[in-house]
Amino acid sequence: MIQAHSFRSSTEVVRMSTGIVIPVFFPPGVDQQVGHDLLWDTVDACVRQVERPESVCLSVDGEPYGRDVGEVLSHRFQVRLTWCPQNKGKLQAVRRGMELLLEEGGHDYLASLDADGDHFPHELANGIRSAQYARRKDPDLEVLVLGRRISRHRPMGLMRGEMEELADRILLDALAYSATVRGCPLRLEYATVLEEFPDFHSGFKMLTRDLARRVFLTEPKLCGGTEDAYFRHGCESVVTVESLLAGACLVVFNRTTLNEPVISSFGLLERTRMVADKIVWPCRRLGIPGPFVRQWLRNHLPRLLLSTLAPQGREELKQIRRLVLEDLGMEDDPDEPIEAPLTV
Repeated sequence: MIQAHSFRSSTEVVRMSTGIVIPVFFPPGVDQQVGHDLLWDTVDACVRQVERPESVCLSVDGEPYGRDVGEVLSHRFQVRLTWCPQNKGKLQAVRRGMELLLEEGGHDYLASLDADGDHFPHELANGIRSAQYARRKDPDLEVLVLGRRISRHRPMGLMRGEMEELADRILLDALAYSATVRGCPLRLEYATVLEEFPDFHSGFKMLTRDLARRVFLTEPKLCGGTEDAYFRHGCESVVTVESLLAGACLVVFNRTTLNEPVISSFGLLERTRMVADKIVWPCRRLGIPGPFVRQWLRNHLPRLLLSTLAPQGREELKQIRRLVLEDLGMEDDPDEPIEAPLTV
């Protein structure tokens, strides 16, 4: 008997009952030709994984930022194409693509893969295999699958890797706090055997069908923040938090990533504001008291290698601390040092 989590079974699930959303956004300042080539390669690879090309959906975040190349690829590969009139952020594109695939039906899993060549579609089978393994005792279990990067620093650089680590560490604290208050234990048995905290902000994600409905077909919850904080900066936090609040089990598998990004819009964003939003939105959504967030910042800032980069690294971290505390209605002392143990 072939197990539900066997390679053969998992590849069949990808082929016959997995939908794939590829959010598309080519901003000014990014090499357009390189971006188009990477998107072409990603779409080609996705189509080779599925039985029906229409199971793949290109979703453009702002009509001027990719509709033209999307139409070319939609015609060439017979994949779905949708676009939003204005650019809001990656989550807008993912939500729109998910809505279309969920309306169509027939998908047991819905995946989101970035268009920048850093998500390898042939590894979808590994993610599905991990999900099927977690569901072997309970086929009705809702699952959020994260494709974990083995290294954050190599593909993203020291600055971004450290900032994502900070956001990940605080998100884990927030989820644990919320789970305790709600009396619903946080399930991490399929997530944390390789490191202290999951790679929550990885964009390689898969959700079971009913979970995707709960996450993407509900009204956006800005929680008093800006649309940028929700749709652009905190896009991965939103999917993670809403999935776990909906009762999903978190599943993590290792995925391949490029040694360094070919293209990225990270440099176009104000990075301290972006990281602050990754922290603030989940804490607001999960009802975390401000003093806890302040202490979590004190706990985690000295753990980062970025804090050893003086003075630039420490100043970046202090700026993030200031933005987070101000957003949560607390005062920040700019002279407060990043305290750390005397010895290591």
